[in-house]
Amino acid sequence: MKIAIASDHAGYEMKEAIINAFPEIEFEDFGTHSTQSMDYPDTGYPAARAVATKHCEKGILICGSGIGMSITANKVSGIRAALCVNTDIARLSRKHNDSNILVLAGRFTAIPYAIEITKVWLNTSFEGGRHLKRINKIHQGEK
Repeated sequence: MKIAIASDHAGYEMKEAIINAFPEIEFEDFGTHSTQSMDYPDTGYPAARAVATKHCEKGILICGSGIGMSITANKVSGIRAALCVNTDIARLSRKHNDSNILVLAGRFTAIPYAIEITKVWLNTSFEGGRHLKRINKIHQGEK
């Protein structure tokens, strides 16, 4: 499984910690590569596009609040980015919404907890069933 991962300066340390916490996963790192101030769309859009085009199976985006990366990713057709602040939301975002990008808040989530959220998100499958109808409606709205 190849995962696109990207952050802005506020999420850089968390991004690096997640990459190191999951050595069994192939990450494609879209940056940033330091804590020097930068604009989250510069890394968020390329990562989201990699997921949308199926170059990467899923994605993880991190910025200070998680909101900027969420807005950016969800502008890309086919993306269902979910800002997850706890493991329950991460689980439901996959089971019910088939989220294909996990978004984390670098300034508001402790790194060890972000790793737990990521673990739950990566290991939860989409339930399908009644939820598939809703996902299809989302895709219809993109057209």
